[in-house]
Amino acid sequence: MSTPGGTAAGRAGPDLGAVVGERRQLINLAYRMLGSLAEAEDAVQETYTRWYAMPARQREAVVSPGAWLTTVASRVCLDVLGSARARRERYVGEWIPEPLPDRTEWAGGSGAGGSGPGDPADRVTLDESVGMAFLVVLEAMTPAERVAFVLHDVFRYSFAEVAEMVGRSPAACRQLASSARRRVRAAGAPTAPAAAGEAARQAGLVRRFKEAWEAKDIGALVGLLAPDATMTADGGGLVGAALRPVEGGADIARYLLHLADRAGGLTLLERTVNGQPGLVAQRDGVTVTVAAFRLDGGRVTHIWAVRNPEKLRPWTTPPNEP
Repeated sequence: MSTPGGTAAGRAGPDLGAVVGERRQLINLAYRMLGSLAEAEDAVQETYTRWYAMPARQREAVVSPGAWLTTVASRVCLDVLGSARARRERYVGEWIPEPLPDRTEWAGGSGAGGSGPGDPADRVTLDESVGMAFLVVLEAMTPAERVAFVLHDVFRYSFAEVAEMVGRSPAACRQLASSARRRVRAAGAPTAPAAAGEAARQAGLVRRFKEAWEAKDIGALVGLLAPDATMTADGGGLVGAALRPVEGGADIARYLLHLADRAGGLTLLERTVNGQPGLVAQRDGVTVTVAAFRLDGGRVTHIWAVRNPEKLRPWTTPPNEP
């Protein structure tokens, strides 16, 4: 990968379409690094601001605009991750990465209730590297580990290229990625897409979970939850949510039934959450909770319930039903 440098005598400057066309790649990169669509958008905007703030002569001297933009975006994300740690220590309750809808269900873009060309969700590739379990593991990494791992293991940049982007030696980047890889293995986070048959089984399990919750069948819920299951909720101090994880399948089932009794008027919908089967709870057409699941051995082992309305903007209106 080339980086800025050299002269541009005798050749035209960077093609505007090519520069703008890097936006999708940058959004994909920044979302995985930051776990927040809003922060990813801000990071990419800052990257382009720096690009256009350069004098025309400097932009023309950039051998590879894509490489330049990726380098700057990576460094911006590294800075954001450093400051985010302090902010998240002050966060009320648990912090969960921002959930993403399927591109066909994106509701927060240019156009009422529909997808538009400017919608970030239309640019984020929903694969195993944005699964909620995977993003949660990324959250446990140091900023340097996370950036090196995402650049090398997810986006397949060489360690020499990663070193140029983050300002460290290739050997240091290799060590950072190796440490991050150990974290992923220890957590057992999926690193490959589920086979078609397994994906169907996962969707069926989430459907049965939804039906048991709607029927307030505590026995069925307990049967679908692993005995040592965990439920983590994120209200951000803006709406009611458990401040600490709920541990144990039986306690989670009781907690969910308590919520159903207390909330009332909720509609549960089966939706794709970060590329995997999930549930969305709506009241009067407004999404109030997005739930992502980790499934193992035919049971639910973890539920991440995002209730912070600031993280639910892409889900603000229901998608058109078939």
